[in-house]
Amino acid sequence: MESELLVKMENIEVCQEENVVLSNASLTLSRGEFVYVIGRVGSGKSSLLKALYCEVPIRKGSAYVAGYDLLRIKRRDIPYLRRKLGIVFQDFQLLIDRSAIKNLEFVLKATGWRVQADINRRIEEVLEQVGMPNKGYKMPHELSGGEQQRIAIARALLNNPEIILADEPTGNLDPQTSGQIVQLLHEIRSKGTAVIMTTHNYNIVKAFPARVVKCESDSLNEVAEGEPLTYEEFEY
Repeated sequence: MESELLVKMENIEVCQEENVVLSNASLTLSRGEFVYVIGRVGSGKSSLLKALYCEVPIRKGSAYVAGYDLLRIKRRDIPYLRRKLGIVFQDFQLLIDRSAIKNLEFVLKATGWRVQADINRRIEEVLEQVGMPNKGYKMPHELSGGEQQRIAIARALLNNPEIILADEPTGNLDPQTSGQIVQLLHEIRSKGTAVIMTTHNYNIVKAFPARVVKCESDSLNEVAEGEPLTYEEFEY
């Protein structure tokens, strides 16, 4: 049904510093869906995610994300759009001068949470969800890369987003840890949160299959279900 669509982009043009990185690109995403975005460096994968949360402009076409028209959205409404999105980066982007719990508390207070009991309860919930219930007191440097990424995912979940945008979330992790992180994202998807994940990892896509969209020739092309993928399509 149309009402289940969280993302509907048609014939969009995305620019980075006046350079067109995507042209006539279209994408849909439904509630509870998982989509991998693959493609070589410079093909527009990260720019696509940044366009979804209004970090880079969409110049043409039509684009609706979580109920917002991205071509007509007012600047004051962008923070409200972003609260419907959870963003996970390759390099974690945790605040290094405070514990995991304090990282999460900072985000909640910045997004309007005021009652400390509610803040504490929500932090406990997301730490449990990402398998880190007893690590919240630790500083980022005391956590492994995989544990830091779990905290980053917990941060993305704090405000119950409709969509998780994960930009190369396994790029700095070993293969076993990468698999655990992607499995966690699939578990999150199974509870109704849509996930868009950019990746260069062929083995991850093979091990945890989902819908695949390829950035190539300044556009987005759906990979048909069952169509074989090759290592070359994931090359840097």
